[in-house]
Amino acid sequence: MTETDAVNPNLPTQPYRSALVSGRKTLRFSFAPDAAARQQIAAALDLLDLPEFSFKGELAPFGRADVMLRADLAALVVQPCSVTLAPVRSKLADTTERRYAYDYAQPDADEMEIPEDDIEALPEIIDIAAVAIEALALALPLYPRARGAEFSEAAFAAPGVAPLQSADLKPFAGLAGLADKLKNPDEPAT
Repeated sequence: MTETDAVNPNLPTQPYRSALVSGRKTLRFSFAPDAAARQQIAAALDLLDLPEFSFKGELAPFGRADVMLRADLAALVVQPCSVTLAPVRSKLADTTERRYAYDYAQPDADEMEIPEDDIEALPEIIDIAAVAIEALALALPLYPRARGAEFSEAAFAAPGVAPLQSADLKPFAGLAGLADKLKNPDEPAT
């Protein structure tokens, strides 16, 4: 059982034993989930739709016992606009590289050096689907925006009270005029 299975058992898996690669020859893989699996992935990532998704690459020996994963992600995703909630289509392309180290040791909390993000302990099973889904999640636009969607200023206030504007919340905006006045005291203030 992989971490992804524990989190969401409905997500697809594509496991490979790391012993098949470690110190041997390159193993090529292709993860291209069918429509039902793409729908499960879309639901897990809060996407409106996932019409296309592929993750193609290789697991290659690296040194005596380590394994290097290199893969290209290609996807077409539909997300809700962060402003209007209208569907936004995005075409994604990304490359993923990870090194799985046989003798990887988790750094002590006292160590100040931050380890490289792309090095992990070599697991017994490498789930290509889990890596692909994680790579897709990281490649998604954080704030997708539909064409023409803009943030507009909303002003709310009780009846009879002037609503606060953005300019009112900028306490140092008037300092520029004051600085100009101090430089040129003979000129009228604008």
